[in-house]
Amino acid sequence: MAESNRSHLLVTGAAGFIGANFVRHRLALCPHERIVALDALTYAGNRANLAGLEDAGRMTFVQGDIRDGGLMERLLRDHGIGTIVHFAAESHVDRSISGPDAFIDTNIVGTHSLLKAARAVWLGATRHAHRFHHVSTDEVYGSLGAGDPAFAEENQYQPNSPYSASKAASDHLVRAYHHTFGLEVTTSNCSNNYGPYQFPEKLIPLMMVNILHGKPLPVYGDGMNVRDWLYVEDHCRGISLILDRGRIGEVYNIGGNNERPNIEIVNRLCAMIDERFARDPGLAKRFGGAPAAKGEKSASLITYVKDRPGHDRRYAIDARKAESELGYRPAETFETGFAKTIDWYLANEAWWRGVMDGSYRSWIETNYAHRTGSPAAASVA
Repeated sequence: MAESNRSHLLVTGAAGFIGANFVRHRLALCPHERIVALDALTYAGNRANLAGLEDAGRMTFVQGDIRDGGLMERLLRDHGIGTIVHFAAESHVDRSISGPDAFIDTNIVGTHSLLKAARAVWLGATRHAHRFHHVSTDEVYGSLGAGDPAFAEENQYQPNSPYSASKAASDHLVRAYHHTFGLEVTTSNCSNNYGPYQFPEKLIPLMMVNILHGKPLPVYGDGMNVRDWLYVEDHCRGISLILDRGRIGEVYNIGGNNERPNIEIVNRLCAMIDERFARDPGLAKRFGGAPAAKGEKSASLITYVKDRPGHDRRYAIDARKAESELGYRPAETFETGFAKTIDWYLANEAWWRGVMDGSYRSWIETNYAHRTGSPAAASVA
C-alpha cells in the first residue's frame, strides 16, 4: 500500500464536462501533482475530453464505477491517493424526471460507496493525511423569487427535482461522515456551468448545435427562468482554492455573478452566431442548414414549449464567503466566457458530432419530440 499523499488526487467523473476541465486546470496549475482520472464512461463521459493528458505521465485514466467499493479502496491504496475531488454524478434534471433511479444509484449510493472507501483507507489503524472534496449544485437550495437574496451557504435545503434531491442527500452524507467519523471534507455548491466539453443536452451547447442544424430552439415556459452562469474554468479555479485554502468541514458557494434569464441566453447566442457567420463566409459552407447561412436570423428558430414539471424559477449564488476566505473571483465576465465558448464549439465540430451518437439522439426523440413536433431537444437549464 502506497502512503497517502495529498498531492496524489483521485478525480471522479473525470471524463465529464466539469471533471475534464478540472483535470486540465489542476495539472497546469500544480506541476508536482499526479491524478487518477476515474470515469464510468456513461453517455456523458468521453475519454476524448482527456486526450493528450496521459502522455506526460502525470495522469492515469481508470474506467470504473464509484459504486464499486472494492475498486475505490484499491485505487486509494495502490496510488497513495490523499485527495478525492468528487464530480461523478447524474446531473441532467430532465433525465431525473423521466428516470430517477439512476440518480439515486449514482448520486447517493455511489457517493456513499466512495465515502466508505475513504474512511476505510484514510481512517483505519493508521490515519493518513487526506481531503474529500464533494462537488454539488445550487439546485439543492430550491427556487428563489425575483426579489429574494441569493443562496448563501446557510440556506435551508429545499430540493425540487429528483436530481437536486439526490445531490442534497449526497451533501448530507458527506457532512455526516465528517461529523461522525472525522473524515476531512469540504463541499462546494456551484451555479450553472458553461464552457468547452459540455455535453450537448445542456442549454448553451444544445441551442448552438440546433442553430447550426436549423432546428427549433425549444424554450420552456416563458423563458424567464433565471440562472447564475459560471464559466467552467472559474469553477475549477474555485475548487482549487478550496483544496488549497478551504477550512475542513466547510461549504463554499462558487458563482459567476451573472444572473440571466434563459431567453436572454438564447437570444444572445443567436445574435453572436449571426455575427460570426457575417464575419466568416466559411461557416455558411460548413453549416448550410443554419438560418444565417441563408441570410436569415437564428432567433427565428425560437419556439416556446410547455414548461417541465417542478421547474425552479430562479437560482443565484452568493459567493462572498469564498471571496473573503479564499480570494475567489470569477476571471471571466459573461461576455468573455460566452465568446470563448461559442468559438470553442465552432472550432471543435468533430468533438460534438462525435458525442452526439445514436443512443443520445434516440433519448432526445423519445423525451422531447412530442413537445415541439420535431426531434429537437428542449431547453434544459
